Amino acid sequence: MNESMTGSADLVKAGVFVGLLLGLLLLERIWPRRQVEGGWIRWARNVGLITLSTITLRIIVPAGAVVMAAATTWGVLHRADWPAPFEFVLSLILLDLAIYWQHRWFHLVPWLWRAHRVHHSDTGFDVSLGVRFHPFEILPSFAYKLAVIVLLGVSPVAVATYEAMLLGFSLWTHANVAVPIWLDRALRWIIVTPDWHRVHHAVHMDESNANFGNILSVWDRLFGTAKEQPRDGHTTMMIGLPEFRAPRDQRILSLLWQPFRDPAPTLMPSASTEDPKP
Repeated sequence: MNESMTGSADLVKAGVFVGLLLGLLLLERIWPRRQVEGGWIRWARNVGLITLSTITLRIIVPAGAVVMAAATTWGVLHRADWPAPFEFVLSLILLDLAIYWQHRWFHLVPWLWRAHRVHHSDTGFDVSLGVRFHPFEILPSFAYKLAVIVLLGVSPVAVATYEAMLLGFSLWTHANVAVPIWLDRALRWIIVTPDWHRVHHAVHMDESNANFGNILSVWDRLFGTAKEQPRDGHTTMMIGLPEFRAPRDQRILSLLWQPFRDPAPTLMPSASTEDPKP
């Protein structure tokens, strides 16, 4: 039963991943937002890293989050007799709020940042960045998610749905797609868009410590971490971390070792005083 539930959830996530990845790849070729260097080698590094992370997670924790949700009977949501549709939507909202705070803690707690900075050290911004996560980030993230599921008592259907949505939005929000300005302005009031999230990957610390939302952008507005535009403009802003810009820092072995490194301090690029450009 557990293997069947885990397998079904994995199939759904795989379907979302492949379908959205191919669709966004096509859009990146037709309507790119900015020039991205690195080519297939950079893609291979990013995909290789998430492959290692996924294998590590499956070895250490064979059962998935959906199985944990099915085994939980005492969470907060089990205490109320709400209509199923309301509880389903509420579960998705609460899970997204929890992941927003998880993202902030990965920036605030030094040892968590060491793992998360592998994601931020990429000097390019496209859909492949949406899967660039170190095993030491995946493991505590999964443990946190399981704790939230147990505490809330989220249903297996809601967990499977949110995991598929989270994966899909990770690809979407990192896509190098030129979303029309008018559409971006409308969407970003509720959900995270590529232009909204790209600010979070800027080299400037005040920008990389903003826009933590994963699906809903409302959390950043509610908790004061919203930043509408990058000071250097979307097409010319620098992506990544100043201390990990050398080509040798982007090799797969270097990425795996990066959480344990203490790089020499590097000055941030000087801040532009111009108004933010779209």
